[in-house]
Amino acid sequence: MSGGSYNYLCHAFDLDDLLERRHSLREMADRLAGLGYAEDAAKETEELLVLLNQWGVRAMVRKNRLAEVWKAVEWWDSSDRSEKGVHEALAAYRGELGQPECDPG
Repeated sequence: MSGGSYNYLCHAFDLDDLLERRHSLREMADRLAGLGYAEDAAKETEELLVLLNQWGVRAMVRKNRLAEVWKAVEWWDSSDRSEKGVHEALAAYRGELGQPECDPG
């Protein structure tokens, strides 16, 4: 066999490639540990996997907070909604909806 046992992990050239190869990263970390390299190469591979997983969770939390704002802008730009929809989505995003107005007097 001429390689490819780990989905050509060595050729991952960007974050998308690494994210798609998380299973291969897990297998590589396990293999390196099994070969006796648990203190360096296996550990760093494991740390990379943890970072990718943490980043994925954080990214999805932010994406979920922004989704309605993105939708409102997209729909406004495609003439499906007015700019008012963007303002409403931003107010909801900022937590401003349903807030009582201050009485200056």
